[in-house]
Amino acid sequence: MAAYLIRRLLQMVPTLLGAVLLVYVLFYFFGEDPAVILGGQNATAAQIEAIRQQLGLDQPWYVQLGIYLKQVATLNWGRSWATNEAVSNIFATRLPATLTVMLPILILDTLLALPVAMWVAYRRGSFSDRAIMVGATVALSISFLVYIIVGQYLFGFQLGWFPVQGWSDSLWTNLAVYVPLPVILALAVGLAPQTRLYRSFFLDELGQDYVRTARAKGLTEKTVLFKHVLRNAMIPILTNLGLALPGIFVGSFLIEVFFSIPGLGREVILAVNRSDYPVIQATTVYLALLTMLINLGVDILYKLVDPRVVLK
Repeated sequence: MAAYLIRRLLQMVPTLLGAVLLVYVLFYFFGEDPAVILGGQNATAAQIEAIRQQLGLDQPWYVQLGIYLKQVATLNWGRSWATNEAVSNIFATRLPATLTVMLPILILDTLLALPVAMWVAYRRGSFSDRAIMVGATVALSISFLVYIIVGQYLFGFQLGWFPVQGWSDSLWTNLAVYVPLPVILALAVGLAPQTRLYRSFFLDELGQDYVRTARAKGLTEKTVLFKHVLRNAMIPILTNLGLALPGIFVGSFLIEVFFSIPGLGREVILAVNRSDYPVIQATTVYLALLTMLINLGVDILYKLVDPRVVLK
């Protein structure tokens, strides 16, 4: 296991380096001039040039690349070009709000999708199975923006059950007051594809010979489903979770904007609009690193779920 971990960590280095260089090339050669955006519409050429000198954008590309690589190596991203706030402080102060929204979505999405998918797979072809699959298909065809607009209008303005905007310094107040509505809307979108996918995993396992053998031995359906089918279906389920985690993180950005949650996602979107490269570059590199670490964690979980898996 130790040798496998070391090898995988070493393999991350060139992958992360490739992502870092790609980010730099996209922003330097294809992005807009940050000095023009920060200067505003009424800025003169002299003012724009002064901003370029202040930000170091007047230096050759290889000098800027060297500074960027040094920032990646030291994880010292400097300060935001737009607000002059330290990038490290932006992550430290905005990330808790993002996690407050993202973690309940991830946990509830998994805990709800698994039993529902197993139940409809077990009752394949029944009215309940068909009704849930039709509902899931309809849910998949509706944009998340529609859920947000309708949800805010219905539950916020008409019924008054939840506030549509706001945040506080109390974790429990946020979880009880401000988080439920965005989490409910995110689950309404996320449960449909997860249920359909997990159902296919369970159906594939239910058709295997070991299930018929277990039933022939007199094992109860509960034992067959939870001890054998669920365990063997966990490999593709874990793979899907590993792929979905970064997507959930990025998807929370949209929630933060529409619900005015002071999280990292809203800050990143503001940084994109202002061409605030230090914030954008730091977020991109951290997301790339997070994705690779999640993939490594999923591979290790394979071994814990199924001892037959050999890590090479």
